[in-house]
Amino acid sequence: MSLDLINDARRIIIKIGSTLLVDQEKGQIRSEWLKLLAEDIKSIRESGPEIIIVTSGAIAAGRRDLGLVTEELRLEESQAAAACGQVQLAHSYASALQASELIAAQILLTSDDMDNRRRYLNARNTITTLLKLGAIPVINENDTIATTEIRFGDNDRLAAGVAAMMAADVLILLSSDIDGLYTADPTSCEEAEWIPVVERITPAIEKMAGNSPSIDSSGGMTTKIIAAKAATASGCSMVITSGKELRPLKKLFSGGRATWFLSNKSPVNARKHWIVSVLQPKGSLILDNGAVDALVKGRSLLPAGVTKVNGDFDRGDAVTLLDIHNNELGRGLVAYSADDASKILGHKTTEIESILGYSGRDEMIHRDDLVLEDER
Repeated sequence: MSLDLINDARRIIIKIGSTLLVDQEKGQIRSEWLKLLAEDIKSIRESGPEIIIVTSGAIAAGRRDLGLVTEELRLEESQAAAACGQVQLAHSYASALQASELIAAQILLTSDDMDNRRRYLNARNTITTLLKLGAIPVINENDTIATTEIRFGDNDRLAAGVAAMMAADVLILLSSDIDGLYTADPTSCEEAEWIPVVERITPAIEKMAGNSPSIDSSGGMTTKIIAAKAATASGCSMVITSGKELRPLKKLFSGGRATWFLSNKSPVNARKHWIVSVLQPKGSLILDNGAVDALVKGRSLLPAGVTKVNGDFDRGDAVTLLDIHNNELGRGLVAYSADDASKILGHKTTEIESILGYSGRDEMIHRDDLVLEDER
């Protein structure tokens, strides 16, 4: 059943930790490991799913070059190491993926980017465009401008955030030292039992996580359970498996040992629930009959179909959609502020740039950001 999730997946996130990517003794990127991983990614791509990589390793890759060999680094030292290491990461991923005839595209994100609606949409649109163009987005947290302590395990949560943002079907967490969740620490308890599938994350499961070792993060397996809760809530199933050996993806896809955290939602339904139930509308758009018909047929909302703009909203805010009789049709995330939407309503998409002075999106609300009343 779990492998069926991979076979049926439309979009897969792969999280790679520092300890896997960077040789801890030499401080160098494990080029052969990454090259073979890229070959397996190519095989996955050829079978259909889109792939997004979330990676750690910038600090680990850059610290030795700067002579930062002490175990604990101050925030500014970690940021300096990340600045140096990001160059190495970008080069290594580009080289490895290029050898498999794939294109790497680096994206640096912060937690603020995930919380700010405008930046969130910008990031999602960029990643979506890269996927459409056939590239492999390689995402890392932008440690160089972090304003708080950089913690190991943050990228597990970042990976879950990206999975939610991109409506991914599967999140694969490659671990450096354990191949799944156990009832106790398998390195010290002979009676520890491997748990192949977790259908619901209960307090008992969270307690087991506290007993399982993981040097991937300061919180051990706990940060991975936090990531699993976030991912499954967004409709994305998550799997933890060992990445220590060469070709871990091939091993996983061949039935290798792992722990699956299953979601009982689909990414699309989870996103619709978020738009309708969590976000509060900041305004409304009144649509003509042609636009209403287009939405019913599954199309996006174009500026030409909007007759009036109500409220004071910004790009990325939720708005209510109304017909000419003020009947609610649904809700969506608008691609323009209220001021700009008022200027381009009723106009063709080809006129947007001349009206606003910049080339915005063709859609007022993209179909992926829209929920009609009968879809609730």
